[in-house]
Amino acid sequence: MDRLPPLNAIKTFEVAARTGSFTLAATELGVSSAAVSQQIRNLETWFDKQLFVRNGNRITLTDAGHAIYPQAARALGDIAAIGRRMLEGGLRTRLVVSVPFSLAELWLAPRLTVLLDTFPHMAIDVRVEDDPVDLARQGVDLRISYGDYHYPGLRMVRLVHDDVLPVCSPEFWHRHGNGADLADVHESMFIHTNWGPNYASHPTWADWFSASGGNRSPDPSHGRRVGLSSLAIASARLGLGIALGQRVMARADLEAGRLVALSPVSVRLGHPYCAFIPPAKADRADVVGLVELLAKTAPPT
Repeated sequence: MDRLPPLNAIKTFEVAARTGSFTLAATELGVSSAAVSQQIRNLETWFDKQLFVRNGNRITLTDAGHAIYPQAARALGDIAAIGRRMLEGGLRTRLVVSVPFSLAELWLAPRLTVLLDTFPHMAIDVRVEDDPVDLARQGVDLRISYGDYHYPGLRMVRLVHDDVLPVCSPEFWHRHGNGADLADVHESMFIHTNWGPNYASHPTWADWFSASGGNRSPDPSHGRRVGLSSLAIASARLGLGIALGQRVMARADLEAGRLVALSPVSVRLGHPYCAFIPPAKADRADVVGLVELLAKTAPPT
């Protein structure tokens, strides 16, 4: 066997590079900052390369550090995955997919049923969580994220650049619309989606009215407000108002007639939805199959 670098030092290097701090690395590893520094010095001696530039309490990777980090992270992730699979009772393939809350039920779940037609005995673990996610530490095979900027260094595949359009149930429009123009609908009838403090690029009702040639700006305090895009769709389906719904989530309800689109005018989201894959997982048949399926079943952009 080829000579191996000190594995404890490799693990320490990966944590320090990922956290950007010897202090944070020490906290995660449960050791002192001095112990982290010593492990890094041992590794630098072994490679005969400087791996970090120290500037007070701040550290940055050198060119040599950047060169070895991806392989080190990938190798440690693979070792961790082996351990998890053995503890779970064997080396059965398990597809671990991480997805934002809004996409889980209305977009991902229906596509997983198609994937299971190809891989009927596959074990699937769907984790619903917000960004950022530590893919290597949590054993994630595929992360679906809003935006293409969260996970530099991982393989990225753009899936769909979604848009929003006004939708409601046919019964609601029959009762409250009565042929009216959206510009005349009472403000209490609008459903507003609050994406949370981490997002500022999502379109609002004011954006939609501007795109449709108007200048109305419905006040969210006078309407219905929800915290998820999928909940906006569900609320509209249940007749609670008119949602500015994402097309990929409303698609099945529109096709089934449970929702109607009140205008052909739509507004694009600020960023696309993307799949992020750790390099070590990029060639797995189940991962490739799911990414191809998600990209294929997305509406044209």
